Amino acid sequence: QALAGLARELGIATVVVDPRARFLTAERFPGVALDDRWPDEAVAALKPDASSAVVTLSHDIKIDDPALIEAVKSPAPYIAALGSRRSHAARRERLAAAGVSDADIDRIEGPAGLSIGAIGPAEIALSIAAGMVQAFHADA
Repeated sequence: QALAGLARELGIATVVVDPRARFLTAERFPGVALDDRWPDEAVAALKPDASSAVVTLSHDIKIDDPALIEAVKSPAPYIAALGSRRSHAARRERLAAAGVSDADIDRIEGPAGLSIGAIGPAEIALSIAAGMVQAFHADA
């Protein structure tokens, strides 16, 4: 919720994707496009480009991993996944076992966000938003 709101305030068109209806509500995500497809299907349909970011935040490997596998096929400059260093190491192993190349896995920032010592949802959202902005302006 915090990241969607911050992205909206930054002028970043945001789509929240979650197949779980109880989490995907206009009350939780005001002013943001909502998509109830499975994230890998949504990522494929939305076709991220060089001005897109894909961030997985569910902590559910059935949701996040397929979305990341689809995201690394795109030219999106920022692909990230929430979680600890330990969970990202396990994620790297799962993605490699699924046939994702090391180069593509290396494109995924994990843990998501710049290292600012973030504590709590708002600060974590700030660190992720900062990572997105940094990636968007990397070639500028």
